[in-house]
Amino acid sequence: MTRRIVVVTAVHAPSAPFLTEAHKSLCEQELPRGWDWHWVIQEDGTSADVVPYVPDDDRVTFRQGRPGGPGVARTMALSQADGAYVKVLDADDRLTPGTLARDLAALEADHSIGWATSRVLDVLPDGSTVGFPGDPGHGPIERGSVLGHWTAHGFLAPVHPATLFVRRQLALALGGWMALPASEDTGLLLALDSVSRGWFSAEVGLLYRKWEGQATGQSAHTDSTERNARMAVIEARARALANFRWSYPDRLEAVGAGTGR
Repeated sequence: MTRRIVVVTAVHAPSAPFLTEAHKSLCEQELPRGWDWHWVIQEDGTSADVVPYVPDDDRVTFRQGRPGGPGVARTMALSQADGAYVKVLDADDRLTPGTLARDLAALEADHSIGWATSRVLDVLPDGSTVGFPGDPGHGPIERGSVLGHWTAHGFLAPVHPATLFVRRQLALALGGWMALPASEDTGLLLALDSVSRGWFSAEVGLLYRKWEGQATGQSAHTDSTERNARMAVIEARARALANFRWSYPDRLEAVGAGTGR
């Protein structure tokens, strides 16, 4: 497998102008010798409005497809994923320096960890930033703990799915992002939590832009009927995975890693 981190970005016309800043934040990343990144930008649609903002960079792949929402766009982008790891980066967000290296180090150091997340700062329209109280401690996140917190706190996860860094094979095994109109990234996060240990970095890894055009700011996102349905199917999937008792890594793989097989 190529020693590469595939950064996956779903984009639509309103968020396309922010791609320049997202690209700059990628270019500021420093990775260990022998590692690089490949940015796959997948438009949720086939407009002519995104192309002008796609960076002229050999490390960038741009694809288009019929609209289906950000989850569909990210999952389609996996067809271009040519590395061992996948990192999510929304078009309107920015990575902080060192994020990719920290995520990579956590998963390379412990094969039992399938995914990583990090602390987030909201960036408000005036440029100020706001953090979140109650972040978990720096280090491993035990399997099932995200689901437990999520159900006990009004469907609010203790870590942010927009910071996800995941083993490519694990993301594929779970089917990528859920086929939902929203919260598809939470769905993948909880599925991962049901089958694998995770990692949380207490260092800020993402600057999450708050602006009037973002999907989570629209009235449809908070419609109670739809939201309840989304939460119900997300929870049902996570519990079904937990009940099947499939885990990453599986027992044979874990034994092999421990014996040097």
